Amino acid sequence: MKLQFGTARPGQDYLHRPAVFGLAEREGRIACVRVDRGDGAAYFDLPGGALDPDESEQQALVREFGEETGLIVQPVDRLTEAGQFFQKSDGTPVNNVGGVWIVNVTGSDLSAKQEDDHELVWLDPLRALASLRHEAHSWAVACWLRGRSAAASEPRT
Repeated sequence: MKLQFGTARPGQDYLHRPAVFGLAEREGRIACVRVDRGDGAAYFDLPGGALDPDESEQQALVREFGEETGLIVQPVDRLTEAGQFFQKSDGTPVNNVGGVWIVNVTGSDLSAKQEDDHELVWLDPLRALASLRHEAHSWAVACWLRGRSAAASEPRT
């Protein structure tokens, strides 16, 4: 694993949870999900989640994007890898470990959307940096921004 975010609380046994998240861009904004569990404490995440058994990161990413946003995506490049200690909404302590991928949006299928408490929102990347719940997600956005900045400043031949 390249980086670990969050702090493991003493005495907690964190479940290793293979996970994957994606970064899709449209008109200078990135796809995020606003998660509202009805407790008045909504938060933003990058689309993605846990891998099912025998599922690759790419397969899970396509499935998770569909379930959370209704978007059809194609994984393009694995941007970074990180772990994130946190407590799931049911209180289970987990360590999400896996890649963050750049994806292309190729369409939408609203019938694939299954998670009613997830709303697709397109955020300015700087707002996403400050608003995403997980430090690992903010780190991925920062990596993406730096890569775009470096590519834009390369001399053309």
